[in-house]
Amino acid sequence: MSSDVILDGSERRHPEESAFVGKPAADEISQISLVLRRRSAAPEIPEVQLSLQQLSELHGANPADIEAVETFATSNGFSVVSIDAGARCVKIAGPVSKLAEAFGAELELRRVGSKVCRTRSGSLRLPAPLADKVIAVLGFDQRPTAKTYHRVAARADSQSSSYTPPQVAQAYNFPSGTGKNQTIALIELGGGFNNSDLTAYWKALGLANVNTTSVSVDGATNSPTGDPDSADGEVALDIEVAGAVAPDARIAVYFTSNTDQGFLDGISAAIYDRVRNPSVISISWGAPEDQWTPQAKNAFNAAFHDAALLGISVCVAAGDNGSSDGETDGAKHVDFPASSPWVLACGGTRLSAANGKIKSETVWNDGTTGGATGGGVSSHFSKPAYQAAIPVPTPAGTVNPTGRGVPDVAGDADPDSGYVIIVDGEEGVMGGTSAVAPLWAGLIAVLNQELARNLGWFHPKLYGTLAKDKALHDITSGNNGAYHAGIGWDPCTGLGTPDGHAMLNLLK
Repeated sequence: MSSDVILDGSERRHPEESAFVGKPAADEISQISLVLRRRSAAPEIPEVQLSLQQLSELHGANPADIEAVETFATSNGFSVVSIDAGARCVKIAGPVSKLAEAFGAELELRRVGSKVCRTRSGSLRLPAPLADKVIAVLGFDQRPTAKTYHRVAARADSQSSSYTPPQVAQAYNFPSGTGKNQTIALIELGGGFNNSDLTAYWKALGLANVNTTSVSVDGATNSPTGDPDSADGEVALDIEVAGAVAPDARIAVYFTSNTDQGFLDGISAAIYDRVRNPSVISISWGAPEDQWTPQAKNAFNAAFHDAALLGISVCVAAGDNGSSDGETDGAKHVDFPASSPWVLACGGTRLSAANGKIKSETVWNDGTTGGATGGGVSSHFSKPAYQAAIPVPTPAGTVNPTGRGVPDVAGDADPDSGYVIIVDGEEGVMGGTSAVAPLWAGLIAVLNQELARNLGWFHPKLYGTLAKDKALHDITSGNNGAYHAGIGWDPCTGLGTPDGHAMLNLLK
């Protein structure tokens, strides 16, 4: 088997602070995902919402490219597990040693924290027949790829307060719709929910049970741990915030594994779901951009581009670790997938409200230990056209002269002005930008209902009419570390927090 061409952007290093354990068993059967190029370029400004069939026929994988992968797999003793022309993904399986040989993967078993997982170092190589057809190869490396962005309230004093999601929605002047006939997809990389928690929560809010379904991706399932401080907290926060502000929407929770392959599979399962047809997706997981390979970022970004073409909005938490995004090198970093230009990046504020009205609102920043909203400038993605008129700072640590500014919008995220939720039988207060992504997802579901159409990817309108005509509350006080809030867009809270009714009136 010839492996002739380095796969651009595939280089990895073994995780820092990990320990060598051994080599993977040679006969272990493994699956890898081959992400293929588009058969034709997709438009940079989607003007017509496509169907899944149209997307596949216009911008999916070239049938000849799929055939080349099938031929390569069968001639080398690998099996073809699945083919998705629309998602441009072919999965193949075989002994991990043979797959590693075919793609030049240098694999080890490493102890990462308390877990042993398979990781790789160096660049991958593409067999000659696939060299110009494959843009990403995922699945060799199984290290945890993302973290949740939820925070538990740490104090209870005169400086702290809490709200139910409907109270936050009231402060942000959400329209009266309920998200009827909409499906909100939530992507979860661990944990689970208990129906008894949800039943108790909806009852406490005076709501009928919100339709909530778990969807298994790659064998991952709804698996609550029983620990409210685990990923269970994230899952409950996402469901309860989105469901409480859009109670007639259907909530579909896509559980998948916490690897770059699994994460992309979960996102793809939602985007290309012909059964549930989500109109909005909420993602509250991520990691600093430099912890992702360029090939993975590009593959995710292409999937988010597909979502835009299909009229699906994607809301992503901007991170809870300020302008450093939790890195310790003293530099500024942004979080991915929030930095994708095709998603609505959601930053965080501290909200003070009473009687359904905002009293004050500032950038969320609780200092070095309490968390702060993520935000900054992408070092991977260039400044998109919709941000052309705003003063995005020069990105750090890159030769690119411009970068995509993060976030786009914001919402209440400070756990000390957080959301009352129920998880694993316990009532508590949580925040983080993890709460903002499902809050905006719920708002978009309501707007979709009121507009009788999908809002989809609305960034040009967001940075145009909605910003100019004051459909968002501009946050001008506070900082997230290196960046300070100011008039107009800033790398702390973006364009600001929503005025739902004003948005609806302008979008009509």
